[in-house]
Amino acid sequence: MVILITGASHTGKTVLAQRMLEKYKYPYLSVDHLKMGLIRSGNTELTPMDDDKLTDYLWPIEREMIKTAIENKQNMVVEGCYIPFDWRKELSEEYLSEIRFICLALSDTYIDSHFDAITSHASDVENRMDDSDCTKEWLMKCNREFIKGFSNAGEKVTLIEDDYEKTIESLITE
Repeated sequence: MVILITGASHTGKTVLAQRMLEKYKYPYLSVDHLKMGLIRSGNTELTPMDDDKLTDYLWPIEREMIKTAIENKQNMVVEGCYIPFDWRKELSEEYLSEIRFICLALSDTYIDSHFDAITSHASDVENRMDDSDCTKEWLMKCNREFIKGFSNAGEKVTLIEDDYEKTIESLITE
């Protein structure tokens, strides 16, 4: 089984992946680590700011890693925001049946009510070097884009509207 976790920035993708690792003992791949490895090694001229281009660049690599894990009957969690909305189109049913997809998003109301808590937990699993560009407005815009894009593609979006911990825990126990 491959668990594919995506969502906008600050939604808790890495926290969820870490908790799944702890519960299920599934290794996880952080797409951010893959991204930075490729950027820092000079294997791409893209930068961390090239979000749309990074999705197009990284997805074929991620997709083939996922297929390899499934073919080898290995469990794995893949988490990151660089997943195209139409990610299913390039995978056959034999692969899709072995993938659990999770898209996390925060509602505007949740962001408005819990912004300080969201930013205070930004480094719970990974150390964010500079989070100064994270504003309520930016978070709302990013989350709306993920909600719209994945919903329009027919994907279920797990919308966090009130109780973050309860929502995350329900995804771990599903």
